[in-house]
Amino acid sequence: MTEPAESTAAVAPAVTIDNVSVAYESARRATEGGTVRAAVLDAVLEIAPGETVTVLGPSGCGKTTLMNVVAGLVTPSAGRIEAGGKPVRDPGPDRAVVFQEYALFPWRTVWNNVYFGVEMRPELRADCAPRIQEAIDLVGLRGFEDAYPSELSGGMRQRVGIARALVAEPKILLMDEPFGAVDALTREVMQRELEAILIRTGKSVMFITHSIDEAILLGDRIVVFTPRPGRIKEIITVDLPRPRAARDVHALPEFSELRDRLWELLREAEEEE
Repeated sequence: MTEPAESTAAVAPAVTIDNVSVAYESARRATEGGTVRAAVLDAVLEIAPGETVTVLGPSGCGKTTLMNVVAGLVTPSAGRIEAGGKPVRDPGPDRAVVFQEYALFPWRTVWNNVYFGVEMRPELRADCAPRIQEAIDLVGLRGFEDAYPSELSGGMRQRVGIARALVAEPKILLMDEPFGAVDALTREVMQRELEAILIRTGKSVMFITHSIDEAILLGDRIVVFTPRPGRIKEIITVDLPRPRAARDVHALPEFSELRDRLWELLREAEEEE
């Protein structure tokens, strides 16, 4: 029996990146002696529904550029981007971005910062209070609904950003080194909390990082990027039990082997530059 159209759409990849390249022209026009620099070159990747893909590579290698293409914030120079089987041309409510910087409104309380996630989507505003509270509870901020960003720690501010993204009910979370601005201990705690949230919600995630350990702890697959221009050197499946951040996976020989392999891939990429 033929599957209905909605069933077909439901099994479409959360994200399709098909031979995507991004190039930037220098400040001087190319006709005046300037140059065109490639930031991303021929990227090919699919992210499945419910999958967390971590993108690993050195600073400046094009990881964030590729994420911004998926977000609809950057137009690729070549190639095709789809989200849920539909072409990406602009930002859309099916994709929510969590940035490294907290990007909160300082004059808004926690509640109202999270409310911003539905503010621009009229179809979600009706009876949204329970949904907002659920998102705040999910990130562990119950009791801080009336607090302002200046009254929160860095980790708590980033939890607000994650809650704001979740309450908008996106199909995919795009996370650009979201724990890069917090201290090491807070980072470990937030990795554990994020993993629990993703297990519970089943969201698809594209997670940018330059931390090998973080890539292993959070990723179902790890995309290893070369230095600029960013190319996908290898995609590795992480075959480790979950939850990972809540147990001592660092002690597993499989963890050490994978960590060594990733270090080697990054070293090879640097030498090939």
